[in-house]
Amino acid sequence: MKENNIPKATAKRLPLYYRYLRILNDAGKAKVSSTELSEAVQVDSATIRRDFSYFGELGKRGYGYDVESLMQFFSKTLSDDEMTNVALVGVGNLGSALLKYKFHQSNSIRVSAAFDVNSDIVGRIVDGIPVYPMSDMEEQIEIQRIEIAILTVPASTAQDVVNNLVESGIKGILNFTPVRISAPSDVLIQNVDLTNELQTLIYFLHSDDRLDVSTEEVE
Repeated sequence: MKENNIPKATAKRLPLYYRYLRILNDAGKAKVSSTELSEAVQVDSATIRRDFSYFGELGKRGYGYDVESLMQFFSKTLSDDEMTNVALVGVGNLGSALLKYKFHQSNSIRVSAAFDVNSDIVGRIVDGIPVYPMSDMEEQIEIQRIEIAILTVPASTAQDVVNNLVESGIKGILNFTPVRISAPSDVLIQNVDLTNELQTLIYFLHSDDRLDVSTEEVE
């Protein structure tokens, strides 16, 4: 693998490629071209070839890509060959929905613990996931070797919770709150603002210059 820094736009597309390669492999398909892959994932073939070029020679000109070997490569690249335990902090409406989701598109991601302040659900098993009090967070993160947390708490408490997560050893946070949280530089934060995404979609929907927001890339 090349040691180049991978653009964020490329990194976000890797799970999409991997997911479709798994579908092809399950269907018994041996090889795939960038054009075929482009039609399936709705990303233009030139972008796919550029994305793949960051990782060296993954295919052969005139042959395409070997589905199984490429799938295995992305499995290792995305650490899908290792189990990753994830904590969910905040078991409200959105948090409960995420627990039900179970991340079925990956067999290597597991929400192993949830945390909340609501005494009505603390101590219960919600969709197969134990809900602990916030006071147990540091202990459980250490015991279960959790490095990633999903944050779905009220905006007013988000930063305080993040501070506790960082102190507990969390290295990655998927932030569903509208607050732009801050953390040390060695902690990765991915913000998911559903309202912002909807407003962006509405803007493009009514814009005179209708852009294809499904394939538009910003690097």
